[in-house]
Amino acid sequence: MKQLMLLFVICLVIGVSAMSAGDKILPYPIHQKQLANGLNVVTVQFDSPGLAAFYIVVRVGSRNEVEEGVTGFAHFFEHMMFRGTDKYPRDKYNEVLKSVGAGANANTSLDRTIYHMTGDATKLETMFDLEADRFMNLNYSEHDFKTEAGAVKGEYTKNFASPYQQSYENLVNTAFDKHTYKHTTMGFFKDIVDMPNQYKYSLEFFNRYYRPEYSTIVVVGDVTPDQVSGLAEKYFGMWKRGTYVSVVTPEPRQDTTRYSHLKEGSIPPALSLNYKGPAFNDSEIDMPALDVMSTILFSPTSDLYKKLVIQEQKVRQLSGGASDTRDPYLISVDASLVKKEDLQYVKDEIVKAIESFKQTGADEAILAKTKSRLKYSFAMGIDNPSTIANSLCSYVTLTGDPESLNRLYAMYDTVTNDDLKRITAKYFVPSGLTISTISADEQGGVK
Repeated sequence: MKQLMLLFVICLVIGVSAMSAGDKILPYPIHQKQLANGLNVVTVQFDSPGLAAFYIVVRVGSRNEVEEGVTGFAHFFEHMMFRGTDKYPRDKYNEVLKSVGAGANANTSLDRTIYHMTGDATKLETMFDLEADRFMNLNYSEHDFKTEAGAVKGEYTKNFASPYQQSYENLVNTAFDKHTYKHTTMGFFKDIVDMPNQYKYSLEFFNRYYRPEYSTIVVVGDVTPDQVSGLAEKYFGMWKRGTYVSVVTPEPRQDTTRYSHLKEGSIPPALSLNYKGPAFNDSEIDMPALDVMSTILFSPTSDLYKKLVIQEQKVRQLSGGASDTRDPYLISVDASLVKKEDLQYVKDEIVKAIESFKQTGADEAILAKTKSRLKYSFAMGIDNPSTIANSLCSYVTLTGDPESLNRLYAMYDTVTNDDLKRITAKYFVPSGLTISTISADEQGGVK
C-alpha cells in the first residue's frame, strides 16, 4: 500500500512538472456544445465508475440586482427552486433524488448561482429530467412566495448575529458607491423586510435570468460527451431564450482612503485592509501575480506572518488575497489581533511589508516555490467529479468559458519579479484603500 501511495505522489509531482512545460492543469478534455437557444453544455469524462456530478451554473448573483429596493433575489431563488413544480412537487422531487442516490443543493455568490447534485451515472437522464423541469416550469403561489421570503429573512437575521457579517456588510457598503457589489449576496435588510411585498417582481426576476443564455450545464464523471449533449438537447432544447440584458453601473474611481468600524467587544479585535483590485481576466498577468504576491506576503510561511503571529504574538491570524470576480472587487488583508491597542501598529507593519515588496519583490527561489505550490495544491484538489465540476463552474461564472481554468493556470509559470513589483504598485495604493476595523472602541483608531 505504501509503495502504491509513493507511486501516486511521484506521478503527481511529475504531472505538476509537466504542467510547468505548458500542459493544461486539468488533464482531461473539456467538451463544449452550445445549443441553438444559447445554453452551453460542458462535459468532462472522468474515471469515476458509476458516478456523475451534474451542475448548472446560472451567471446571476447579487451583482445583477440592479434596481433599487429589490436586492437579495438571486439568493432568494436559490431557496425557491427547491419548492417543487407541478410534475415534481417537493416531496416527489426528494423521493426521486433518493432513487438516484443523489443529494441536491445550491449556493449563491456575487456573480452566480449554482445548483448541483452528484449521483448514479446510470440515472443521468433522471437528473436531466428533474432539473429541466424546475428550470423551465417553476411556478409558485403568492402564499408560497411569502413563506420563502420569511425564511430568507430568518436566514439573514441569523447570519447578521455574527459581528463578522455585520462588519463585512459595513465594509462593502463603504467601499462601493455605485456598483452592485455595494450590497452582500443576502441583500440590504430593508429590502429583505419588504421582500414579501415583491411577488410580481420575483416573477419578473425569474423570467429575466433563468434563461438558457445565462446558464451552463456541467457534467463530470462516468459519462460521454455525446450522451450528455443528447440529453441536454432532449430536455433543455425547448427552453426559450430570453431578451433581458443586465447592465451593471461601473464603480467610479476611488480617490481617498475610506474607513468602516464596528464597535464590538465580544470578539477579538480585527483589522481588514481592502484595496480596489481588478476584474478577473484570463489573458492578463494581474490576477496570477496577485495570487503569488499575496501568498508570499501573507501566508503562514511569510516573514510578516512569522513576525506578527509567531514572534511578537500580536496577531492571532493573518491572511490576504484577491477575489476572482466579474467586475473589479477587493484585495483584502485580514488580521485578528490579541489587543486593540495594536491595531495601528499591525496596520503599519502590513503597509511597510507591501511598500518594501514594491521595491524588492521576492527572492527568486521563494517565487519559484510559490508558483509551484499554488499549481500543485490546486491540482491535488480536483480529484473527483464534484470538485472538478465546481472548479469549472467558477470559471464559467467569470468568463462563460470553462477553458479559462487552463488559461489562468498556464500563466502562473510566466509570473516574474518585475510583474510582482509592478502589480503591487498598481493596486496597493492609499487612494484605493478601505480600512475596516472591529474593536470595543467607538472608533477603530487606525489612520
